[in-house]
Amino acid sequence: MPLTITSGPPATRILGVGHYRPANVVTNLDLIARGVDTDDEWIKSRVGIAERRFADPDETVVDMAEAAASKAMAASGVATGDVDLVLVATCTMVTSVPAAAPQLATRLGIDSPGAFDVNSGCSGFVYALNAASAAVQTGQARNALVVASERFSGWLNFDDRSTCIILGDGAGAAVVGPSETAGFGPVVWGSDGAQFDAVAIDERTHTFRQEGQAVYRWATSQMAPIAIEACRRAGVAPEELAAFIPHQANLRIIDAIAKRLGATNAIVARDIVTSGNTSAATIPLALSRMVERGEIPSGAPVLLLGFGSGLAYAGQVVLSP
Repeated sequence: MPLTITSGPPATRILGVGHYRPANVVTNLDLIARGVDTDDEWIKSRVGIAERRFADPDETVVDMAEAAASKAMAASGVATGDVDLVLVATCTMVTSVPAAAPQLATRLGIDSPGAFDVNSGCSGFVYALNAASAAVQTGQARNALVVASERFSGWLNFDDRSTCIILGDGAGAAVVGPSETAGFGPVVWGSDGAQFDAVAIDERTHTFRQEGQAVYRWATSQMAPIAIEACRRAGVAPEELAAFIPHQANLRIIDAIAKRLGATNAIVARDIVTSGNTSAATIPLALSRMVERGEIPSGAPVLLLGFGSGLAYAGQVVLSP
């Protein structure tokens, strides 16, 4: 016999965003002072980072998620009682079980929502955003909270200057809800599992590692076509974009993709300069900061492009809240 299915609103959109950066600013000179074999000019020329944020020793992934989510909820105007789904994109929980999402929901006073984590590294926020949008549009949830929160300062090998200079801590969040008109274009996502171990947290040392050159070649050669295809599927020309927010992996990667994309009128997110690479959190953190500064008008088309560990990617045009 056929099963009963639910239906939701005609479309969905982002209703509000928020972000959190720890108070502890760590400059390149601070890393050098703690014994990292590098120099300020080398870091800036290689990856474009001047500083990053590290969480306090007792500050957790869930703590940062709560701070970002609280801002997103306030900006959206959605009451906690109207949220039915909470998703957290993260790969830096101290333990894989329990998940962050149920803990976060309880802290926020969201009663008995569906709650789960998404671990897809740097593309995790865009993946989670689409799961949330689909849940709302199919009537599985009225509104959904999506948070990306990463605490890489607990997984760094400070003897490996190729990785410890890159990563930072932070969180970003978005509330997804119903809309009469589409606020999400079709997602373009995929993966290259043949290179699954190019970015990883080493199971022996419990520290982050990556094959930097392999990731750089993959990102600079493969991601611009994905970005262009996401625009095509959304019916938005690159030059019509108000902003381009790629994963903040490396400033040279960001600039290379932006040049090939041809988004001549878009503000390109370069949050990496002062936030570092916060993996899944880079995209919502940058989006929220741009919205907060008034750089993106409400309802303007914004291209999100996540890529990294897996190797997985996801590109999508959304409308700014």
